[in-house]
Amino acid sequence: MEANVMKAFDASLEAYAKNENIDAAEFRAALVTVFDADKPFMEKVADLDAVFDDHQRFEELREYYFDLLMINFFSEDVQKLEEDYLESEEWEAIEDETIDRGSELLNILLYLKECADDEIEPSLDDFLKEFLLVEEDEFQDEYSIYEPVIANQILVDSSYAEIAKVANTIDEEEELSELFYPLISFFNEQKPNEAQVEDFKKHAANKSLSLALYELMQNYNQ
Repeated sequence: MEANVMKAFDASLEAYAKNENIDAAEFRAALVTVFDADKPFMEKVADLDAVFDDHQRFEELREYYFDLLMINFFSEDVQKLEEDYLESEEWEAIEDETIDRGSELLNILLYLKECADDEIEPSLDDFLKEFLLVEEDEFQDEYSIYEPVIANQILVDSSYAEIAKVANTIDEEEELSELFYPLISFFNEQKPNEAQVEDFKKHAANKSLSLALYELMQNYNQ
């Protein structure tokens, strides 16, 4: 597993399990085996799903850990494949097969990876305009998905309480309903101290999942 993926993997799972008061040792060991396996990507996806099927108390994390599996593939597994593998018909077929998997967390992780590669500081404005290109006509699907974030960018300079207040008004059917609070909070404070994490948790509607996602983002960030 790539180093920053491992940090995000462990911090997120630990936060979720601690808040849910459940033992994650067996689940973690099974998932690590999936991530570390020398197998084709779709076999890893099947193994990931089997682990989650056997550990239903972690179900909320399934699609977010699919995203982690994907970013780990881009960071580690693809190095062992042909140079142009991501342009191959085989990868195109995998993209088609997994089009309904994962979440917008993958875009955030890809953006943070790009920031690390380019040695630039992540920012919400840069993420929206330069990475997602939400102002470009041909990227209106992204604009539609991220509209709640675009409309509330000012919150990046606000408090967790204010971010949570707006997050609670977002329809559960919106793709970003679960990610909104941790996403804005991450760009508000990328390296929170212990007191700030507690403040974040206090205002979260879904404390376990929100904390897991916030920990995942900040620990993946280099």
